[in-house]
Amino acid sequence: MKIESLLVHGGIDGDEFTGAVNVPIYQTSTYKQAGLGDYKYEYSRTGNPTREALEKTIATLENGVGGLAFGSGMAAITAVLSLFKSGDKIIIPNNLYGGTFRVVDKVFKNFNINYEIVDISRLSEVREVLEDNKNNTPIKAILIETPTNPLMDITDIEEVSILAKEFGALTVVDNTFMSPYLQRPLDFGADVVVHSATKYLGGHSNVVAGLIVVNDQELLEKLHFIQNSTGGVLGPFDSFILLQGIKTLGVRLDRHNENASKIAEFLLNSNYVSKIYYPGLKDSKGYEIQKKQASGFGGMISFVVADNVDYKKFVKSLKLITLAESLGGVESLICHPATMTHAAIPYEIRQKVGIVDNLLRLSVGIENVDDLIDDLNNAFKESLM
Repeated sequence: MKIESLLVHGGIDGDEFTGAVNVPIYQTSTYKQAGLGDYKYEYSRTGNPTREALEKTIATLENGVGGLAFGSGMAAITAVLSLFKSGDKIIIPNNLYGGTFRVVDKVFKNFNINYEIVDISRLSEVREVLEDNKNNTPIKAILIETPTNPLMDITDIEEVSILAKEFGALTVVDNTFMSPYLQRPLDFGADVVVHSATKYLGGHSNVVAGLIVVNDQELLEKLHFIQNSTGGVLGPFDSFILLQGIKTLGVRLDRHNENASKIAEFLLNSNYVSKIYYPGLKDSKGYEIQKKQASGFGGMISFVVADNVDYKKFVKSLKLITLAESLGGVESLICHPATMTHAAIPYEIRQKVGIVDNLLRLSVGIENVDDLIDDLNNAFKESLM
C-alpha cells in the first residue's frame, strides 16, 4: 500500500472481536489469565491492545521492525538515552530542541553520559569528532534532527549513518518535523527514529505523546525492556486519540506544505524580515539534500525580524496566529525560541548558532493562506519602530 492508505489502514486495522472499524480504547490496567503463564496481555504498563495498535502503525509507517509509544516525546528520548552507560559519549547537533539539550545536559550528564556539540550537517566535523574520540571514549550514538529545531539545518541521513556504522555508533533521528509521510530515516540507514507525536502525528494539539521505531529486533527488545522497567508508557485513551490523528496526517501535511511554501515566499520578499530559515527555498544550503531524502519541506519556518520591527509587539499584534509552545497542529502557532522552546540552552550557545533574540519560529497551520499572510503583514505594520 502507498503511504496515504497505510495512514488509514496500517498496523492493526479495526477490531477483530467486534468488527469496529477503529481499534477500541482498552481502558484496563490488568487482564484475566487462563492459567499460570498463560496470557496474551499481562499488565497495561507492559502491553495494551490500543497502544499495541499504535506501535504497530508507526512501525509500519517508518518501515521498522517495531515501535514503542511513550507518554511524551521527552519520555521517548529518555528511553533512547537510557541505552547508554556511565562513561559513554554521544554527539548532539549544535542547534536542537531545548528540551532534548536539557535532559542530556542536566540529567544524563549526572550519570556520566557525556556529549559533544557538533554541526552535524557538516560531515567533515562529524568525522573529526569520531576520529578524535575513537581511542579513548568512542562515540556511541549520533543524534540527528533534520531539519533542526529551530534553524532548519538539513543533515544527510544516509551519509551520517554510513559514517556512524564505520565507528560502531548508533544513528538516532528525531523525525518530528517531517513525520513518516515526508521522510523515513530508517530507509537511509538510521537505527532509531524518535517522534514527539504531540506534533504532526497527533495534529490537533490535543495529546502529548512520544514514539520510537527501530530497524533491529534486538534493539527493540532492549528499548521495550527500558519502557516496561521505567514505565513512561502512553495510556490507551491517548493512544486512541493519536491513532485518529495519524489517519489524517497526509491531507493535513499536504496543506501545511502548501501554506508554508507560500508564506516563505512572502517572508523572503518582505522588508520586515532580515533572515529566513526554510529548507524549501532553492538557495538554502540543505535544499538538494532535503529533496533527496524527503518528499516535502514541511510546515516549519523560522525567521529573524528586521531591526525596525519590535518583535515583542509583533507577536502580540497577531490575531489569527497564536503565540504558544509546540507545533504541528492544524492551527498556526508562533513562538520565541530564546525564551520559550530553547530557553534551556545557554545564552552563549544560542548566540553562536543563531538563536538570537529577534528569531521567531512559525508552525504554519492549515488555515486559508491569504488570511495567514494578511495576519503577518498587519502585525508587521503595527510593530514598526
